[in-house]
Amino acid sequence: MQGILEIDIWLALGVVLATALTDAVYVMFTSSVIARKRVAAANWSALWYTLSSFAVISYTNNWVYVLFAALGSWIGAYLTMTYLHGPPGHPPAPLAPEPNSGQS
Repeated sequence: MQGILEIDIWLALGVVLATALTDAVYVMFTSSVIARKRVAAANWSALWYTLSSFAVISYTNNWVYVLFAALGSWIGAYLTMTYLHGPPGHPPAPLAPEPNSGQS
């Protein structure tokens, strides 16, 4: 078993990248769910679990990799939210009501 401070830099970068992509995919999944796009949500969900498995498998042998996972998670969510919504102060447009939503 490796020591706590013995970190493989390539593995650490892989964990950062995997969790950044995982969070980006999660944001896209959530966006698809909110937009009620079933196929897109299902596709994003499958990709989300595939990517997250790499990070989980990678850092279970050394808890220090959780820190790299947290960093990647932050990066992925931040960049994806920036891509989806632009700079702060420009909230997304409200969703349009669905036709025949029961309102008369």
